[in-house]
Amino acid sequence: MTSPNILILMVDQLNGTFFPDGPAEWLHAPNLKRLAARSTRFANAYTASPLCAPGRASFMSGLLPSRSRVYDNAAEFAADIPTYAHHLRRAGYQTCLSGKMHFVGPDQLHGFEERLTTDIYPADFGWTPDYRKPGERIDWWYHNMGSVTGAGVAEITNQMEYDDEVAYHATRKIYDLGRGHEARPWCLTVSFTHPHDPYVARKKYWDLYSDCEHLLPEVKAFDYEEHDPHSQRIFDANDWRSFDITDEDRARARRAYFANISYLDDKLGEILHALEATRQEAIILFVSDHGDMLGERGLWFKMSFYEGSARVPLMIAAPEMEPGRIDAPVSTIDVCPTLCELAGVDMSEVMPWVAGESLVSLGQGAQRQSPVAMEYAAEASYSPLVCLRSGKWKYTNCALDPEQLFDLEADPHELTNLAEEKAHRDVIERFRLEAAARWDLEQFDAEVRESQARRWVVYEALRQGGYYPWDYQPLQKASERYMRNHMDLNIVEERARFPRGE
Repeated sequence: MTSPNILILMVDQLNGTFFPDGPAEWLHAPNLKRLAARSTRFANAYTASPLCAPGRASFMSGLLPSRSRVYDNAAEFAADIPTYAHHLRRAGYQTCLSGKMHFVGPDQLHGFEERLTTDIYPADFGWTPDYRKPGERIDWWYHNMGSVTGAGVAEITNQMEYDDEVAYHATRKIYDLGRGHEARPWCLTVSFTHPHDPYVARKKYWDLYSDCEHLLPEVKAFDYEEHDPHSQRIFDANDWRSFDITDEDRARARRAYFANISYLDDKLGEILHALEATRQEAIILFVSDHGDMLGERGLWFKMSFYEGSARVPLMIAAPEMEPGRIDAPVSTIDVCPTLCELAGVDMSEVMPWVAGESLVSLGQGAQRQSPVAMEYAAEASYSPLVCLRSGKWKYTNCALDPEQLFDLEADPHELTNLAEEKAHRDVIERFRLEAAARWDLEQFDAEVRESQARRWVVYEALRQGGYYPWDYQPLQKASERYMRNHMDLNIVEERARFPRGE
């Protein structure tokens, strides 16, 4: 069997409720719509953890944060944890990353043979939360509502500069792969930082949504006292009392967010065009690390198990999987075993410890019964939260908070907590037993606290005296690019051309 090439297209903070069956009809996303038409589309895909670093470590490894120990955006991703890049590379693949993966720690490759850009976020322990100080707000890196009040138009930002670079390097890499200098199959991961806030977009994309009917949230903001305790902690972490959010702010922020989906669609179009122009075939997977509440209930950003934050788009275009919509809940931790099955790569040596399940059979008509699990143990939490999604139900538990149970068929906006309803006593008891079998919340809390305390000591020590950061520096061998005097110009020109001699 010939091993297939694999192209992974990842975005950041893209709300999966806008992808009920591919992109919503009103989104200006022609390239994603074309990809959706030939993909298995997972309408109820969930992040393993609604935050960047833990969500991405889980996506790559098939492990929940309690197993990977990537609890938050400053927790080290250990070098001894196999990722899909390790599995594929071990089986003979070229593995390459262009863009963000938010690796924390000295290993900045995690199985990738080549990395084309640096990351957009720091690789050290400086963003470590501290459960010993509940209510502490670390102003220099915590989100605040300035992303909403400052929404609007700009032609260049920190994030645009980054994603322009990610797309450029990815497109250049696909052209290079098309030259056929390597016999090995390839896996290229292209990971953007949009549509992550701040909510700022280029005017050409902003103008696409001048008449958009979705610029205000469907569920209006609640009073602070009406929110569940975790949502209140999110509000406090986001410094909500320092801002007065108006409907105009909400509309501008959502408009910029939708505009940045269209910006991404253009970037993805460039990459897919390069793949087509070089006549290369590849399995294509599109996914986000987590979602964004976008003002629903008054909440913004992520850090929550509510649908806007926890649900993500997931589409796979592969010959072994039929195009169409799959409604069964699935998880981003399923990506690693799915890629390995599609590539014919054996994961049996580590599968007893991997929580994810391959999705290939779902694209062949099989049914799934096992629940989807999520965890959160980062900023705005004072103790770990866990969640199970099974069928139409979503169950949330935390040692500090009342349980939550939602019927997502009858109550898609999660407005009615059924946990105390007598009519659903059997359902809540079933989830309690399932959660108790999966998690020891007291031990989970202790492990998070230990990790945080250790990292604070290490971070403060390493910032004294000489500082040697772990931020990835892309390697470029200038003496091996273009034309140099140890090369034959005729060979250089011939090898760099695709197609040759036509």
